[in-house]
Amino acid sequence: MDGSRGRVADWVEAYERLWRTPGTEGLAEIFTGDARYKQGPYAEPVVGLPAIAVMWEAERDSAAEPFTMAPEVLAVDGDTAVVRLEVRYAEPVPHEYRDLWVLRFAPDGRCREFEEWPFSPGDQTVMSE
Repeated sequence: MDGSRGRVADWVEAYERLWRTPGTEGLAEIFTGDARYKQGPYAEPVVGLPAIAVMWEAERDSAAEPFTMAPEVLAVDGDTAVVRLEVRYAEPVPHEYRDLWVLRFAPDGRCREFEEWPFSPGDQTVMSE
């Protein structure tokens, strides 16, 4: 991957399109076969396309779940990018997330490491001295 913001934005668009598409057949378009997917900064990674496919289906209610996603590419350095997203779900229980994605890409533009830092409005820990 050439590390351009446009290419990262295109990858995020493909991710959203596949999330909204039934099944998991398209995951190989955006993830390498040995990709590592972390659902939180301290979470154990889900490794490999078959395991990511199982997780993907378990995490979404359906491909038709109503949500909006507003991404912003914050930084790109070589094969690494950081994206901030505002995600709002409408039903069955309205909720929202502010999410950071740390992405590492293979030379072919597919993601080889995906790490997300999801936060929802009541989920903040403030550190004090």
